[in-house]
Amino acid sequence: MSAERQETAPPLSAWFGYLIPASIAVIAVAIMVGGLFPMLSLRYERNGILAGEVWRILTGHFVHLTWSHLLLNLGGLALIWMLFGARLSQAHWGIVIAACALGVSAGLMLLNADLHWYVGLSGLLHGMFVAGALGGLFSGYRAEWLLLGLVTVKLAWEQAVGALPGTEALAGGGVIVDAHLYGAISGLVAALLIRAIRPHPDWRRPV
Repeated sequence: MSAERQETAPPLSAWFGYLIPASIAVIAVAIMVGGLFPMLSLRYERNGILAGEVWRILTGHFVHLTWSHLLLNLGGLALIWMLFGARLSQAHWGIVIAACALGVSAGLMLLNADLHWYVGLSGLLHGMFVAGALGGLFSGYRAEWLLLGLVTVKLAWEQAVGALPGTEALAGGGVIVDAHLYGAISGLVAALLIRAIRPHPDWRRPV
C-alpha cells in the first residue's frame, strides 16, 4: 500500500510549480481582508511615490477595489497559469513579474501624470500573458501566435474605444487600459531579454 501511495502521490516539484500564483493570491487576499488601511497605504499613489513611498511601485498591483475585482483578476491569473505556467521556469516568472510591475508603474508615472492612484493585477497579468505566449513560441508551439493576436486586438480596442463592455461593472470602478498596454510591453521586453541573454533557456513544454 505504501509503495502504491508513493507512486501515485504528486512529486514535490509539481506543487512547487504553483508557488508563484499561490503567493500572489495569498498576498492579494490578505490585503483585501485587512481592509481600508492596507489598501490606502499600499496602493499605487503618485504623490506618495514622489514623497518617497517607493514600495507602492510594487505593492499597488496586489491591491483591489472590491472582492469582485480581486476574483476577476485571480481568475485571469489561474487561466494564465493553466495556459503558460510550465512554459517558463520559476526564476523566469519571477523576472517577468518584477519587470511587469515596475514597467506598469513606470509607465503610469511617466505617461499618465494626471492619474493619482491605481490598483489591481490586470496590468501585470497582461505582461504575464504575453511573456507566457512567447515562452510557448520559444518552446516550439505555434498556437500561441493566435493568442498573441487576440491580446493585440484587445489592447488596440482598449486604446481606441476604451475598456471592454462590462469590465468596469465587474471591477467595481474605472479600468485603466493604459496599464494593460504597459504591462504587455513589459512582458514582451522581459521575455525577449531572457531569450537574448540565454539563447537556450529552459523554456519548456508541459509534462
